[in-house]
Amino acid sequence: MDRYIAVIGAGGWGTALANLLSKKGYNVRVWVYLKEEKEELERNHENLHFLPGIKLEEGIEFSNDMEYCIKGALCVVSAVPSKAVEETAVKIAKYIDIKSQKLVTVSKGLDANTQERISQVICRVIPGVDVAVLSGPSHAEEVARGMITTNVAASASDETAEFAQEIFMTDYFRVYTNNDIIGVELGGALKNIIALCVGV
Repeated sequence: MDRYIAVIGAGGWGTALANLLSKKGYNVRVWVYLKEEKEELERNHENLHFLPGIKLEEGIEFSNDMEYCIKGALCVVSAVPSKAVEETAVKIAKYIDIKSQKLVTVSKGLDANTQERISQVICRVIPGVDVAVLSGPSHAEEVARGMITTNVAASASDETAEFAQEIFMTDYFRVYTNNDIIGVELGGALKNIIALCVGV
């Protein structure tokens, strides 16, 4: 495929999705926050901190240069922790072309200061961006091992939700579409709290 996908964030979820996309045939560039983490990923082609024992596809590129990762990408996938979403979105805003590039956020949670949903934070920082949310009852280590998983791609735009579905769908990673972006984000943010309460 000529165009590549930019994955912003090299945590467990970002790495697992980058591996999934690479296996699907996409060229993938992963933005890594720290230089030493980038070098470790390049050296081992394994995320020893978050996904030990899972070898990553050789075609995945790792970079500390966000502009290099985003410019010309078919899609930008934001996979940073919720606490870093606003700070990272400010950086993404410098390079993303909102007229031609879509952004898919896979972060779960709420902004600790404003209680905004992740997509709200992104849209506030990058006005006019075409955003979809990918969320569901999934674990990075299970997806990285190819275990059967379902997720939902939600967006106010059916076209954008279907775009995200097409990007991520595989024979083991089933993606459904939905326009209830609020429900999908709150479900992802609150599921663990609800589970704990039920357990208690």
